[in-house]
Amino acid sequence: MKKPWLKERQNNSLPEVFSSINVPTNAGFWKKLLAFTGPGLMVAVGYMDPGNWATDISGGAKFGYTLLSVVLISNIFAMILQHLALKLGIVAERDLAQACRDHFHPMINFFLWIFCEIAIAAMDLAEVIGSAIALNLLFGIPLTWGIAITVVDVLLILLLQAKGFRWIESIVAGLIFIILACFAYEIIVSKPALFPILEGLVPQKEIITNPSMLYIAIGILGATVMPHNLYLHSSIVQTRNYARTTEGKKEAIKFATIDSTFSLFLAFFINASILIVAAATFHTTGNHNIADIHDAHKMLAPILGTSLASILFAVALLASGQNSTLTGTLAGQIVMEGFLNIKLKPWFRRLITRLIAVIPAFFVALWYGEKGTAELLVLSQVILSMQLSFAVIPLVMFTSDKLKMGEFVNKTSLKIIAWIISFIIIILNLYLLYQTFSGQ
Repeated sequence: MKKPWLKERQNNSLPEVFSSINVPTNAGFWKKLLAFTGPGLMVAVGYMDPGNWATDISGGAKFGYTLLSVVLISNIFAMILQHLALKLGIVAERDLAQACRDHFHPMINFFLWIFCEIAIAAMDLAEVIGSAIALNLLFGIPLTWGIAITVVDVLLILLLQAKGFRWIESIVAGLIFIILACFAYEIIVSKPALFPILEGLVPQKEIITNPSMLYIAIGILGATVMPHNLYLHSSIVQTRNYARTTEGKKEAIKFATIDSTFSLFLAFFINASILIVAAATFHTTGNHNIADIHDAHKMLAPILGTSLASILFAVALLASGQNSTLTGTLAGQIVMEGFLNIKLKPWFRRLITRLIAVIPAFFVALWYGEKGTAELLVLSQVILSMQLSFAVIPLVMFTSDKLKMGEFVNKTSLKIIAWIISFIIIILNLYLLYQTFSGQ
């Protein structure tokens, strides 16, 4: 008889917090939902990190509301893929990295691990630059110093990890609320026109035919659907102490999906808000070349007539960078432990990841200044987009495998949708590579 996995399950994902959060057994719907609320918000953080800001600002300033449809489609993709990730974690009791390790040949796993580490480094690069820019905007700290300061957050992470997982989730939720409040204000003062927004939510042919629009569109896709989030979600959903039975797993999937979908809706609101503010503020006033966060911050106050718009913009950016740091840490740990079964001390693992991001960001800031870091930010999102296929394909494969998932296997309709999403991602990325290297 064929075995579902080539290797037996060896250990729990994130063993220090596995099944550590209690789920009440005889409670009502809302109490149970509250117990499962948290992982979705931590995943949503990756969908509103500084990399998103760069691509959304650039897209809104250059092309108005046209790319809103890309933000919407990317978010729908994300909702479906995150549902598959949490389902894999709950049913197989493996995170995506462990599932790859237990299924593929060691050589394939090595390459998947390398690609994933590159993606995490690219994401960390976006966080480092974003936080450094925010510190520069709020306190006038030079970019190079701001980048150096971001190394210190290693200590903050360790402190939070020691206090328990619910503590980390609460911090994340608080920072998301700050970002939401800031952008609600930005939307109010920028007074966007409603009809063009609704028009922008409908996909246009031009997105595919215009190379520069396509480049930003794929950047938005890469910044929205984050590969590391698929590894992260499949792990942290297992922090809940639900019954490891068929009924218990069914219930866990239901509540975890509600948590994930609602959280990603918040992420859509924030992403769309950044693009709408950029379109309403810059595109409509003829400032089409606002391609980076610095320019956007500088121009907000004079165009909108209030300095508070610029301050809240920078506050939201800092909150976004710090939030992403938290989830990036965990993702790095999950990936390394899952693929290689190597356990490093959290502070050492964090330091390695951070230095990989800090060193190039520091030298680019030193030599090229603001412009260089802005370009590096957009490039980091394109790298993320290219890595996405290597996380999505194994995820769809595993959750569509009857032997591995049993009665929880993807239904035919979901299977078709998931493979279509994977195919779209692969085609877009191949096209982007062609555009990049052919110099078109």
